[in-house]
Amino acid sequence: MNILVTGAAGFIGSNLCMRLLEEQLDTLVVGLDNLNTYYDVNIKQWRLEQLTEFGNRFVFIKGNIADKALVDKLFDEYRPQIVVNLAAQAGVRYSITNPDAYIESNLIGFYHILEACRRSYDDGKEGVKHLVYASSSSVYGSNKKVPYSTDDKVDNPVSLYAATKKSNELMAHAYSKLYDIPSTGLRFFTVYGPAGRPDMAYFGFTDKLLRGENIKIFNYGNCMRDFTYVDDIVEGVMRVMAKAPERKVGEDGLPIPPYKVYNIGNNHPESLLDFVRILQEELIRAGVLPADYDFEAHKELVPMQPGDVPVTYADTSALERDFGFKPNTSLREGLRNFAEWYKDFYMK
Repeated sequence: MNILVTGAAGFIGSNLCMRLLEEQLDTLVVGLDNLNTYYDVNIKQWRLEQLTEFGNRFVFIKGNIADKALVDKLFDEYRPQIVVNLAAQAGVRYSITNPDAYIESNLIGFYHILEACRRSYDDGKEGVKHLVYASSSSVYGSNKKVPYSTDDKVDNPVSLYAATKKSNELMAHAYSKLYDIPSTGLRFFTVYGPAGRPDMAYFGFTDKLLRGENIKIFNYGNCMRDFTYVDDIVEGVMRVMAKAPERKVGEDGLPIPPYKVYNIGNNHPESLLDFVRILQEELIRAGVLPADYDFEAHKELVPMQPGDVPVTYADTSALERDFGFKPNTSLREGLRNFAEWYKDFYMK
């Protein structure tokens, strides 16, 4: 089987590629990533280096999903049976100041992926069996009802990033209906872990604490986040990949869209203040911070930021029902693994 993973040098993408290469020995993994400079490219290079040990079972192409000719060439050359689209411009706050990057990658790029999936059936070919793509908990916006369910109405995004992710779900539904392409969207909830994105709070907090700077805790600490460890995310993606929505024909003789959307979250939101306390404890335990570090002196409670929401909380009952899986890595275990990686990567 050939599997195409876009965003292969990214946080989730690289971990997914690793799992596929370790466990599916008869699989060729084709990774596409543009290695942009949104955050430290050295981390992306480090992630890719972990995949080179698998030799010719992993093929890496540097490029952008917004490049239609490149995407079409990849599909023609490798004919992937499964496509996992994780390439996207991430970040809520960055979308306020750099909207062009989101339109290019998240809308135009995703459109090229959908079109390539449609073309994969040309001339009677078997084509793509399953398109799995990253959505986000950001689509829930400022919904007051918790936990967030995929049955909830999500028509009021509070950031352009969220709007592009909801657009991905709508575009995928249209293509599933029109061309009978099995597709599954995954709404990820605050993913963290070793070699994660430096723009995420836990990573930025660590950098600042190490430099002796103050960290800003938004909404005066009254935020709750459904932090999800990266290994749990990858396990969920793996299970979803293996079970595409079933193709069916409706009473009108037309396809019923083989289309699903799931939440992948820890189903256990944590207080941001508890989060930073545990992070501090694990950074001290790993030797990143000294044992006598005065955390209180470096903590600053500030108002909510534009585009942010006070709580994220995933209803994962559908994921449990359909795949027998529920993320369960504790916050302390996940932050301990991050702290140990951080020390190895930056301090040795």
